Amino acid sequence: MNEPTAPPAGPDAAGDPGARGFAVRGSVEPGSVARGSGAGSLLAGEPGLPGYVLGLGDDALVAAQRVAEWCARAPQLEEDVALANIALDLLGQARALLSYAGELEGLGRDEDALAYTRDERDFRNVQLVELPDRDFAVTVAKMLFFGVYQHLLYTALSSSADARLAGIAAKAAKETAYHTDHAVTWTLRLGDGTAESHRRMQAAVDEVWPFTHELFEPFPPVPGTVDPAGLRGAWLEPVERVLREATLRRPEDGWAPTGGRRGTHTEAFGHLLAELQYVHRAHPGARW
Repeated sequence: MNEPTAPPAGPDAAGDPGARGFAVRGSVEPGSVARGSGAGSLLAGEPGLPGYVLGLGDDALVAAQRVAEWCARAPQLEEDVALANIALDLLGQARALLSYAGELEGLGRDEDALAYTRDERDFRNVQLVELPDRDFAVTVAKMLFFGVYQHLLYTALSSSADARLAGIAAKAAKETAYHTDHAVTWTLRLGDGTAESHRRMQAAVDEVWPFTHELFEPFPPVPGTVDPAGLRGAWLEPVERVLREATLRRPEDGWAPTGGRRGTHTEAFGHLLAELQYVHRAHPGARW
């Protein structure tokens, strides 16, 4: 697993994770490859509503897998339980969204098929959720940034004209409000705590911040959805307020890695996916 290195100078490196020290997997443009799929594949042509829902489902699935890695490893017993509950919330969101995405695709793939049989290039999650949690502070930073984003997005989607999506979003909005509150508590505790906790929290914020830009990439207009590009201002206000209260410095905007929605992922994602899919791939079609 490659460790991030100091970003190189120069405009040519902007938006390229590989140029900044993060190994990435090559992307497959939507429509160029659709293994075993017909024209209705989620990977064929414009993403539309199926692709939109798939991206949200992949975000939740990968985030759940990362948070679940803290099970029996959290810094406190109470935190172990809290993180397990957050992971279960995210997994529930992933199941609902992936099931809906499979129905929209119309090729008979259910939530399990989408979670366990796709290759990494077929996943459409943002890179932020797949970043390895090398430190508890990194988990907190990711949870803060991603939680605020999810809460804003799902709150807006709860009024969607698509009744199925609105129902999923309404439930998820309540869950992400708790996730955000939990992340805020830990951000304040670590940022305004000891010198060591402050150092670690600031380092985590600096590491994760560049990956927040991808959360707000414009999405082709799809009826019944919310374009994340319009949420950045509403996201910045609470995030900056929490950082100030935690005596943390907001990083400057610069390097902005992207490509997760198009199948470009960090090297760490391949390892995560191998662990996630191992049993299903070893025993395809097994029933328990």
